[in-house]
Amino acid sequence: MKDLYVISGVTGMTGNELVRQLVGKENHVIGFDNFFASSLHTVEDVLDKPDFEFFEYDINNAEQMDRLKAKVKEMKTDYSRLIYINCAAVVHTEHFYYVNRTFETNVLGMKAFLDQAIEAGAEIYINCSTSEVYSMNSWSADGGVRESDFITMANAEHSQRTSYATGKLLTEFFMKDAVMEHKIKGCSIRFANVYSKNELYPKHIIPHILHELKEKGSVELLENSKVNKRTFLYNEDSCSAVIALTQAEEALDGSVYNVATEEEISIIDLVKLCGKKLGIDNPQIIFKGYRESDPERRVLNTEKIRERTGWAPAVTLDAGIEMCVKELGN
Repeated sequence: MKDLYVISGVTGMTGNELVRQLVGKENHVIGFDNFFASSLHTVEDVLDKPDFEFFEYDINNAEQMDRLKAKVKEMKTDYSRLIYINCAAVVHTEHFYYVNRTFETNVLGMKAFLDQAIEAGAEIYINCSTSEVYSMNSWSADGGVRESDFITMANAEHSQRTSYATGKLLTEFFMKDAVMEHKIKGCSIRFANVYSKNELYPKHIIPHILHELKEKGSVELLENSKVNKRTFLYNEDSCSAVIALTQAEEALDGSVYNVATEEEISIIDLVKLCGKKLGIDNPQIIFKGYRESDPERRVLNTEKIRERTGWAPAVTLDAGIEMCVKELGN
């Protein structure tokens, strides 16, 4: 099956690896990014591929999106399916507390991109959401929190951080509504703590730890890190989940899918693991600052996507950190 893919945020953590997994398999990928939190470096190895086209476009620029839509409409007749994947997002924690920084791209941009997919005649739209929507209900003793569980969110009285999650949650309603109205097939994905060897800025926890340890031999963490535990998903696995969903038509019913691992680790032990990979024994941790409304644990139940697609993560945390360290040395 020869498919045409249109991917926003294509140089980000999910987008760049998606290209790598899709090109060379009779697919054609059109990707765009405005380099908000990434660079062209992440797709340099595939830029010369004839089945990948890159554009420096902004999802919030209407003129650029009109040009993209015209190109897609012109090309789509040569392919079996047209698939849109929205990876564009303002995701770094430093922006979570500022609703104006996240709303335009995460909510308005997503909705406009969905409308474009429908107008262009796309068969599928995959909406990349976030496990942040679980907020203060991010863990369950019964195999992790499920997509159908009721959500307990912090609100503006507690923390502005949840404005990011609220926006992402709204996109899931847009997705479900479009499917219910038979405009398109698709779903939303709640990723949990995705990391990648190509993260440009050390703002997420794993690249932050690795960069701090490499440069200083110590790492500064928030006070929350004394008790917090997390699971971490390597971006090769997050992308294989996206592709698995595009190949499972019965799963594209507007549903939400958790995509995560069950390999939970404390942040303290994560620092020790990163230190070990860098050859640093007993790395020093400096605790400074505190983050409001930060759940102590985040464990997601992934039975739904496993049952509907057969997907399962393949990269262990140990192997993923090893790849990040190797890239850090290059």
